[in-house]
Amino acid sequence: MLPKDVRPSTLAAQALGWIDERTRAVAPTLHASSTFLRDEDNQYRSGRNYARADNPAFDQPEALLTALEGGADAMLFASGMAAATAVFQSLKPGEHLVAPKVMYWSLRNWIAGFAPTWGIAVDFADMSDLDAVRRATQPGRTKLVWTETPGNPLWNITDIAAVADLAHEAGALLAVDSTVATPVLTQPIALGADVVMHSATKYLNGHSDIVAGALVTRAKDEFWERIGHNRVHLGGIPGSFEAWLLLRGMRTLFPRVRTACASAQRIAEALALDARVQEVLYPGLREFPGHEIAARQMRGGFGGMLSIRVKGDEQSAIATAARVEIWKRATSLGGVESLIEHRASVEGPDTPCPPDLLRLSTGIEDPDDLIADLSQALDQAHR
Repeated sequence: MLPKDVRPSTLAAQALGWIDERTRAVAPTLHASSTFLRDEDNQYRSGRNYARADNPAFDQPEALLTALEGGADAMLFASGMAAATAVFQSLKPGEHLVAPKVMYWSLRNWIAGFAPTWGIAVDFADMSDLDAVRRATQPGRTKLVWTETPGNPLWNITDIAAVADLAHEAGALLAVDSTVATPVLTQPIALGADVVMHSATKYLNGHSDIVAGALVTRAKDEFWERIGHNRVHLGGIPGSFEAWLLLRGMRTLFPRVRTACASAQRIAEALALDARVQEVLYPGLREFPGHEIAARQMRGGFGGMLSIRVKGDEQSAIATAARVEIWKRATSLGGVESLIEHRASVEGPDTPCPPDLLRLSTGIEDPDDLIADLSQALDQAHR
């Protein structure tokens, strides 16, 4: 085991320093079994019964994520959507939730369809406006406030500590989708959040080769028990190999995120001066709304995600994406390769995205190459 006072980057790199005691292997062991042997008296003294509830492949990545987020416990899920929906499905009919107007589009659509059929009332609010959040919460009835910061794909910033106070005053829990910030930059629990969600497909894994999700809790309370019950009985768990790959990815989380942040900052600053770009949306720019809050609650960078609004129209944006050579035209984010996507095409007619917006996920390539590639693509699109 590692000393108690090591820094989070060391915890991640050494995956808590756990060593397989039987083989003394440095690399984590892959546990593939789906079931576990009973004792002769029909008991399970190993504490393991069936992999849906007791998979040893989950132990190390869950423990590492708990440590990085400063929580009390963590759970892995089959996807970020599985993790998030497990939280909402733990609400009871008649309860009320507040969610952001700008958030991961697939989850927003799911909430809008799920809430009425489950008997849940929902209000969507601008989470960057504390007065709007205050108006949306209903003391005694609101049981969950959900936010995402930075909020995909406009990168709105939520003041986590302030919204936590508003939620708690109303008798609600605060859950934070911290996929983009990662525990490298922000620990929402330390700022007052009760549950933290990650689409582990993204930065936690970082290599675009698994789909997974995770939740971390402040306390092992009754709500957390309901979430765990849903995970076991609905079966929304990853496989053993996915859990192993996730842990492998988390061991390089800190250098990957730091590199992506530094590159995104350089790209944002360069494009902010580009006459072919109407606007750059990135919390690291001083003129960006929410920059001061982001600087207060994000340590060491502002994330690897940014969006640009291309001068012209929707076709100018699509033409720019069509002409990149290094950036990859693909959905998702947080991998080692840089991705570009026209989000309005993906999200449809009700999207809050301007039609001229391109979402950029900065990888770990040389930032000068990434800037040059965007520049030549913009040049061709504007001929």
